[in-house]
Amino acid sequence: MKLFAIALAALSLAAHGAAAPSQAQAPEVDGGYLKLGFDLLSNFKFIAPEYDPLANPKAAPPTGEEQIPASVKGWSGKKAIVTGFMLPTKLENGSGKAIEFLLMANQMACCYGTVPNMNDWVIVRIPKGVPITQDVPISFRGTFKVSPMFESGYMTGIYELDAEGPGQIAE
Repeated sequence: MKLFAIALAALSLAAHGAAAPSQAQAPEVDGGYLKLGFDLLSNFKFIAPEYDPLANPKAAPPTGEEQIPASVKGWSGKKAIVTGFMLPTKLENGSGKAIEFLLMANQMACCYGTVPNMNDWVIVRIPKGVPITQDVPISFRGTFKVSPMFESGYMTGIYELDAEGPGQIAE
C-alpha cells in the first residue's frame, strides 16, 4: 500500500509539472566559500505555490519548501560566492547605489525575456550599497540563506545572500 501511495504521489507531481526533489551535486569550495553557480541553484524544478489572500487572510502562505532538496537546504547559513547578472530592486537615497538587487542566472528576464523560475535568482542585500553593474556577470560573497521569502503574502524568492562587500566582475 505504501508503494502505491508513493507511486500515486509521483504521478501527481509529474501531472502538475513538478519533479520530485533530487540530490544536488556538491559545490566547489574557494577560500572557505561555497561556489554556488546557477548550474547548482537551478538544478531542480521549483513551482511557486499559489496563494489566495482572500481565501483565508490569516492563514500562512504555502512555502513549497518540500520541493527544495535537502542538500540545497544544507547550504543555508554557509559562506558562499554567487555569480550572476545584477537587476537592481532598491537604491540607496542620493547615491544611486544598489542596496538590494536580484542576481540572476541570465538576462532573459530583462525587456522582452521570459519570467524566470523562482530558483533562477538570488536576492542580494548589501546595506553599504554597490555601484550598479549590468550586462556582465558579477560575483558576490556573503552568507547564503535558503528559505522561502514573502512580501504581502506573495513569494518573492527562495535564495538570499547577505553580501560582504562589492562584487567582482566574473572572468
